[in-house]
Amino acid sequence: MTKIMPQSGILEIAPYVGGASHVEGVANVIKLSSNENPFGPSDAAKEAFRRAAHELHRYPSTDHAALRSAIAEVHGLNSDQIVCGVGSDEILSLLCQAYAGPGDEVIHTEHGFAIYKIAALANGAAPVEVPERERVTDVDAILAACTDATRLVFIANPNNPTGTMIGEAELARLADGLPPQAMLVIDGAYAEYVDGYDGGASLVETRENVVMTRTFSKLYGLGGLRVGWGYAPTPVIDVINRIRGPFNLSQAALVTAEAAVRDKAWAEKCRSENTRLRAWLAEALAEHGVVSDTSTANFVLARFADRAQAEACDTYLQASGLIVRRVAGYNLPQCLRITVGDEPSCRRVAHAIGQFMGAGAPGGQT
Repeated sequence: MTKIMPQSGILEIAPYVGGASHVEGVANVIKLSSNENPFGPSDAAKEAFRRAAHELHRYPSTDHAALRSAIAEVHGLNSDQIVCGVGSDEILSLLCQAYAGPGDEVIHTEHGFAIYKIAALANGAAPVEVPERERVTDVDAILAACTDATRLVFIANPNNPTGTMIGEAELARLADGLPPQAMLVIDGAYAEYVDGYDGGASLVETRENVVMTRTFSKLYGLGGLRVGWGYAPTPVIDVINRIRGPFNLSQAALVTAEAAVRDKAWAEKCRSENTRLRAWLAEALAEHGVVSDTSTANFVLARFADRAQAEACDTYLQASGLIVRRVAGYNLPQCLRITVGDEPSCRRVAHAIGQFMGAGAPGGQT
């Protein structure tokens, strides 16, 4: 019998399943399950990607200097404190690899993104789930859960899949209240959708125990290229760069992301349309008896009477060619996460949910 075994914790990981993109037997579906930008990348980003085809035989840069400079310029940051990765997921995983292992604890909230638990288990650390307060990050609960074994605290702000967020004062209180050996990691994948919010960058610059991560997969429409970045104190950047793969990002990804972040007009258009349509969608669902918390991201978390009603609605939507996301795996079995699409998509999904609720939905209306 073989004695070959993976590291402790790995077999406890439930493989991640992304949002569905097709329904068997249904053509021309509308995908609202993965929080993708319905308008896609800017023309400048697409042109940069096309030009990159001429350099496919060349290795990409290992220091990502041009992209880091562009990010720093647009966001007013120090490029030396930026690290780029294969989506922000890679940065989160590298943080666990570098700072958490057997005997250590990694805190995440009950409705937090799945990668936090996965990254902890993959590196032999113990994930610690902390309750939220009405689907909002509870700073007091996190601080109460900290021990001498706590090494990392992951929160998404805005959070996925709830869409809720806490303010900078609460973030600062959390950072300042952590034990000295612990680091706060603010996942800002949806930060660009919040006007005037820096994603936690100012906290990084004024503290030694805060890291911020961001992504090009949402507002910039580059989910297919997998580009993310982190902003952290210099010692943390040095550590991550020691274990980061030298060629982790392709040249096509690097130049496309650079063009995307520099196209401020396109980003603002996408942000503005998301804000408008998000408000419209939430109000339309409420008129049909489906409530949601105020979302600060590019999706709405629709709450139904119970799990049965949510799943029945999802089945109804699939038959109508509409794909949304069940979130029972995030301890929200009574909810469906609905990406804010373009206007026709939003109107279609709201209309379909209205038909479902009006037809005597199982479980009764909320």
